[in-house]
Formats: sequence, structure tokens, C-alpha cells
Amino acid sequence: MHSAAYPALRLRRTRSSAWSRALHAETVLTPADLIWPLFIVEGEGVEQPIATMPGVSRWSVDLIVERARDAAALGIPCLALFPYTPEPLRTDNGDEALNPDNLMCRAVRAIKDAVPEVGVLTDVALDPYTAHGHDGLVDERGYVLNDRTKDVLVAQALNQARAGADIIAPSDMMDGRVAAIRAGLEADGHVNVQIMAYAAKYASAFYGPFRDAVGSRGRLQGDKKTYQMDPGNAEEALREVALDLAEGADTVMVKPGLPYLDIIRRVKERFEVPVFAYAVSGEYAMIEAAAAAGAGDRDGLVLESLVALKRAGCSGVLTYHAPLAARLLAR
Repeated sequence: MHSAAYPALRLRRTRSSAWSRALHAETVLTPADLIWPLFIVEGEGVEQPIATMPGVSRWSVDLIVERARDAAALGIPCLALFPYTPEPLRTDNGDEALNPDNLMCRAVRAIKDAVPEVGVLTDVALDPYTAHGHDGLVDERGYVLNDRTKDVLVAQALNQARAGADIIAPSDMMDGRVAAIRAGLEADGHVNVQIMAYAAKYASAFYGPFRDAVGSRGRLQGDKKTYQMDPGNAEEALREVALDLAEGADTVMVKPGLPYLDIIRRVKERFEVPVFAYAVSGEYAMIEAAAAAGAGDRDGLVLESLVALKRAGCSGVLTYHAPLAARLLAR
């Protein structure tokens, strides 16, 4: 039996009309695939634009609630929250992370009271709270202490869960923290609170604007290479994912997104679990810079990059372009 050849087989036939392209689409992106990261700041009625992320702002809690209402109207199912901690509250030990009335907890409660149908994902790491900008407690040499940090992260996760967080997302990359957080949540009765582990988080140059957004860039002492992953490593990412799943993670994340499509694909194929990607601040800023320079169409760049992440194996994507993408997809 011979395989079909031109002209019997014309691959352009199924591309010849819009209805046919829609019918044959292999990857379909919807607003339900999006998680919208938002930055919280003290005050009321406050919006602070972030210079390195054009179109993104920090919002006070009352305006974060309005963003949650926007998300519900757009069909975006989940928000990810990150606080901008005031300078006087930043300490070497990140004590404000454990305050039940901190910015994060107040925002979670306000969102769940006003828009309970929208999910809330909270970041578990100490960098928004520490004076030195690291994700954990450090010794006199500046080395982040794994096990002491892990104990604080459990307390931070419980603080957020008690405020109403739906997903706890540890982004710190400490060894053993997923098991410790899962045990803590179970013991405290939060059996349905999910853990989305930042399982393969790379020591990336794409995080700069985010550090501006949470106020940690200028204060960071050294770098994060002793706990975040080497960008050249792939097998190590699979080991990290395997450990986090064994310790009780419900879902796993690869961060950043587009520079690590190969990692997303390998994780999905190896483990067959829900995989998420974070299209990080540097990725957002590059698209915005390209659009501002006239080098590309913003709408097209946003949707194509999100489709690429989903095609690689993502169940969903954290993206600052979530509201734009949702509006485009609703057309």
C-alpha cells in the first residue's frame, strides 16, 4: 500500500477556511488556562505603576478586589498574589510573613469575601519580607539555611491557608519543603488546600522586573544560585519534580516559561501530571518592549507565546498578560 502523495494529499485543504482551521486546531487556549499574578501594596485607592513592567501596577487591597471582579468577568479562574512589604517591616528573619494581618492575608480574605468563585494562589517564600532579599534565613556568610527556612515556610503556608488561600505555591526551592508544608496543612485541617510546587525554578536573568515589583532587587546580597537551578540543567529538573510529587505536590511549575519549553515537555511526558509555567516579568517586559518599538504586534505575540506554552504541555500559565489574553480570546 502506497502512502498518499501530492496531489491526493494537500495539507493546505484543512487550512483553507477559518471554520476548518478551528475544527482541526490541536492546541486550544481559553481564559480558563490563565492565572493572573498581581502585586499588593499598602493603602486605600492606591495604584503604583511599575516602571520596568509597562501596564502592570501594584494595587492596594481594595483595588485588588476590583481586579478579582475583573478576573471573574473575563473567565480567569485564579489570581496569584505577591506583596510589596513596607521597608520598616522587612527584617533579616522575614517575620512579617507570619503576621496573620499582613498584606497577603488581608488581600486573600478580601478577595474570598467579595469574589469567592475566583481561586487565590499565594506565594510561599521569604524574599518579599527579608531585609537581605533572599528567599530564606541566612547565616553569617549569607548562605540560605535550608532546614531553618523550611520551618518558617510551613508557618507562612499555614498563615496563608488560614486566611483562605486555595493554592499554596512554595517558590523558595528549599529541599523538603513540600513534604513539610503538606504535613502542616493536613494537621491543621486544610486537606483541600492545593500545593503548586515551583519544582523547576531556574536562577534566571528574566526575574529583574519582578524584583522591582516586590522591592527586593536593590537589597539582594549576592545571588540565588545556591538554591535556584542552573539554566543548563535538565535532568536535575526531573529529579526536583519527582521529589516534589513524592512529597505531596498536587501540581508542579516550571519557571521561567518560554526559555524552558523543553523542560515543560519533558516533565509532562515523564510524569503525566498537571504542569504549569510562569511567563515571568522579563518575558512580559520583552513583549511590551517589542510592541512599543513596533517590532511586533502585541496581541499576536501574547497569544502565540501562550499557545506555545500550552502546546509544550502546560495545563495553565501564570501571565501578567492574562486580562489582555482573556479579552482577545473572547472575541
